[in-house]
Amino acid sequence: MCGITGWVSFDRDLGAASGTLEAMTETMSCRGPDDRGTWFGGPVGLGHRRLAIIDLPGGRQPMTVETPNGTVALVYSGETYNFTELRRELAARGHRFTTESDTEVVLRGYVEWGEALAERLNGMYAFAIWDGRHDKLVMVRDRMGIKPFYYYETSDGVLFGSEPKAILANPLARARVGTDGLRELFTVVKTPGHAVWEGMREVEPGTVVTVDRSGLRRHVYWTLETRPHTDDRDASIAKVRELLDDIVRRQLVSDVPRCTLLSGGLDSSAMTALAARQLAEAGETVRSFAVDFVGQTDNFVADELRGTPDTPFVHDVAELAGTEHRDIVLDSDALADPEVRAKMIRARDIPMGFGDMDASLYLLFRSIREHSTVALSGESADEVFGGYLQFFDEQARAADTFPWLVKFADHFGDDAGVLRPDLSGTLDLDAYVKEGYATAVAGIRRLDGESDFEYRMRKISHLHLTRFVRVLLDRKDRASMAVGLEVRVPFCDHRLVEYVYNAPWALKSFDGREKSLLREATADVLPRSVYDRVKSPYPSTQDPKYAVALQGHVKDLLATPGHPVFELVDREGAARAASWDAPQITQASRRGLERTLDLAIWLDLYKPDLALS
Repeated sequence: MCGITGWVSFDRDLGAASGTLEAMTETMSCRGPDDRGTWFGGPVGLGHRRLAIIDLPGGRQPMTVETPNGTVALVYSGETYNFTELRRELAARGHRFTTESDTEVVLRGYVEWGEALAERLNGMYAFAIWDGRHDKLVMVRDRMGIKPFYYYETSDGVLFGSEPKAILANPLARARVGTDGLRELFTVVKTPGHAVWEGMREVEPGTVVTVDRSGLRRHVYWTLETRPHTDDRDASIAKVRELLDDIVRRQLVSDVPRCTLLSGGLDSSAMTALAARQLAEAGETVRSFAVDFVGQTDNFVADELRGTPDTPFVHDVAELAGTEHRDIVLDSDALADPEVRAKMIRARDIPMGFGDMDASLYLLFRSIREHSTVALSGESADEVFGGYLQFFDEQARAADTFPWLVKFADHFGDDAGVLRPDLSGTLDLDAYVKEGYATAVAGIRRLDGESDFEYRMRKISHLHLTRFVRVLLDRKDRASMAVGLEVRVPFCDHRLVEYVYNAPWALKSFDGREKSLLREATADVLPRSVYDRVKSPYPSTQDPKYAVALQGHVKDLLATPGHPVFELVDREGAARAASWDAPQITQASRRGLERTLDLAIWLDLYKPDLALS
């Protein structure tokens, strides 16, 4: 895991621009606290910040290989989980390795196979290769979009980076956000390729972007395809378990301390239990970590989203799996701390957060980093196996919109209500969502003979795997890399995603519950309490002191003359929410307070040029 950046300028020699490249590279020091490096080759400069995970002394970057026709140079972020097999294949083809790192395997794999290398990789990765044999830059992103990757075209080339902040550190990039960027900020639709900042784009998941003197080209090497599923229930359960065992085994490979994130839900419990069993075979004990809030378990109040507190289930798993477990217990002062909020916004580059759930995630990762450098997460299992409420809600199933938006306002509050009324009319978020949904479902293929209901569930699954999951993966990556922690996501292995996506909904929910295939595939390693537990999402604090603290911060903001946040936010609405007594603060008003503070901090940090018309 690392941070990468670079600059290609075909009309100049970038050796004289080393200061700018250094500045771009240093924006990602949190992503790579262990080492740094830059490389120049005529019209190109590459920068790298390293978080050392595999082959600590030998994996330095940028990494180069000399060929008879020119230098090939690489900056790479992520992990390739099948690098051992690829290394053997490349060695049989005559390649000689000088390190034990997966980075060198990727570099020499490109020399051997060119852009077709991408199709051979299993992992999470974002990398850029300068191919001096053809004077071209090749940018590659993993299939599911686990690792972030952005680029910005210039008049004579391109800027790129793991995060927007690296690109914005170059004077050629303008920190401007237009109406579509604002629409993206206030809707949870994750338009593919959209980066919020004008002129900037994401390298889309499963895509290779090539830049040479003739321009920029995109090639899609992987998409989520519809295929017939011929396995019966027992075979499907067995296949899921076979894949999970292999995936966890591969993702436990590390030369630094590793651990698991444990919530007491089915996903993280299954992953932790499998990891514990595999490490026990080698005489090792897995570490596990969970987040909790002061007084939450004793004073928990059930609601539609969360029926039970996490901690009792966490402890059941830790006891059965024999993990070395630690609860990270947070209080409301820490969750509402403006400095914590600012660090998360700086990590994400945009104010598109989940309030206290973002703050707790950052604080959890920061605490874990004191003990481990690599963590395995249960992230994305809900998207893969069908775990969210909207998979079962008839209103969400029938709606011609993104299913998670149907009751989003009920559960989290309506972002549109935060905006100034005139700006809300200008942005017309409903139309933006409607257009995005039509585009998102247009290419989903229906199987011959597939029923209307099964096709509807296929579309819901596809939307979660190509849109919603990317919101959460980006959040996870930014929060973890902000503290130098690598978080791996076993449920995003493309083999598992492809297999389960194509299983019919009747099979995914054969017992009338969520995630039936996952539950049965891992039943032998789960406590009965977790096996029976109803889905509960990532926890949110119920302490009213948190909302009261938010009100205090918003009152300070209201007392600041001419703050630019009120070019976006409805001042009167913010004032009302800041003045209510604690019992009156609804989920919607709490989210409004959080969004107001997020936007204010973002405007202070980035001072973006806003195009509001």
